[in-house]
Amino acid sequence: MSVQLDSLIGSIEKLWPVQNAEEWDVVGLVSGDKKQNVTKVLLTVDVTSEVVDYAVEVGANLIFAHHPLLLKSVTSVAEDTSKGSVLANLIKSGIALYSAHTNSDAVPTGTSAALANAIGLTGAKPLHEYADGVHGIGKLGKLPEPITLGELASRLNAALPATATGVRVAGDFNQKVQTVALCAGAGDSYLRLALDSGADVYITSDLRHHPAQEILELAKARDKDFALIDISHWAAEFLWLEQAKSELTAVAPTVEIEICETRTDVFDFLMNAPKSN
Repeated sequence: MSVQLDSLIGSIEKLWPVQNAEEWDVVGLVSGDKKQNVTKVLLTVDVTSEVVDYAVEVGANLIFAHHPLLLKSVTSVAEDTSKGSVLANLIKSGIALYSAHTNSDAVPTGTSAALANAIGLTGAKPLHEYADGVHGIGKLGKLPEPITLGELASRLNAALPATATGVRVAGDFNQKVQTVALCAGAGDSYLRLALDSGADVYITSDLRHHPAQEILELAKARDKDFALIDISHWAAEFLWLEQAKSELTAVAPTVEIEICETRTDVFDFLMNAPKSN
């Protein structure tokens, strides 16, 4: 059976309210006719040409994406541009596109919750809590017992889908960690908050050299053992798609929902430099 897109959007926005999106964010319906019928939804982190081709192949009528296709200023959607070619394929194929970005980060069962659950955090609360005391970005919680930083990195590596860059760690392999701050996706804007929270380690993606170095130096100045773990942006948020599928299935049981397994992480291989003597 099918569901009208407009009705499905109503259900989606009850699960992931658009008012919880950050001011800079662009969420909601990107393309498509609200009156069209939807029989199959494809869930993905990113909207790429490969993802759209797969949606066409499996007969999806709607792509539900985490990352917005048109987040930054776009002045042309000509078919010889990256965004334009994707949009043209979507429109010609009759596939609607909807994005839930920071509004799906902010809910209690959002992207960071999925990452927290994957490593066994308990008592997790938002790292950056919104005024309502319920929603927020990131998670802060505890592992059931202290483990080494190396063990935590290994646990993450096992939980995440494989990527070329794997799990990168700043800290002593054997140092004990229990209080964990994390933010699925790009989270270096919360580095100071993670340190100030009392966390032993902060897990996020897209860490830049200078902000990471500065927070580690600040931790040393405070005589605080503080570690950083940098994981793939795509992999960190891919974990949430299973939760999104479960929640969407509950509100739209007659619609087929599939998770797109296409790896949209941007890196393909990694070469490690040999250690110098």
